[in-house]
Amino acid sequence: MLIEENIQALEQLATLLQRTPEAIYQRLLCNQLTQSLGKHVRHILEHYQTLLEALAYSDKQKAFDYEQRQREAALENNPNYALARVRTLQAELQTCSSVPHDTLLTLQYPVEEIASTKPSLAVTSLPLTSSLGRELAFLTSHSIHHMALLRLLCEQLNIALPSDIGIHPSTQRFWEKQRTAS
Repeated sequence: MLIEENIQALEQLATLLQRTPEAIYQRLLCNQLTQSLGKHVRHILEHYQTLLEALAYSDKQKAFDYEQRQREAALENNPNYALARVRTLQAELQTCSSVPHDTLLTLQYPVEEIASTKPSLAVTSLPLTSSLGRELAFLTSHSIHHMALLRLLCEQLNIALPSDIGIHPSTQRFWEKQRTAS
């Protein structure tokens, strides 16, 4: 079920990519010109890639860190390239459907060391035991969160999207229960 939720989240992203011209995909937005559709898409895709790479090495308990991603510029500049990556990630997720959700992984979580006398810029990495299921649940929420932001940006850019993009599966289930109860 978690695999399917993530494949569906990526399918929503694919819909957005198919409807977005390259110039609009790259356009810097917001007051400080730091956001773009492409930057959010890259961010989402690289999180999936990070987890899948860690899972490939899980027999060696390879630790992974979402902050130490590759940050591949082509993903934020070329919607067709990003769409191809979505399809690859969906296929890789599908191959993981036989991997138990309790498969152990180690997330390296960067935290700043705070000295009692003055703030420090030193960062240390805290190893956290996690599992495939926990990380898949995180990726669903993380992706939907960014797609909700993407939806708002698309509305400003007059890009029409289906009504379910940026809506978490738990919200969709809640709405469905409400509809069937009335």
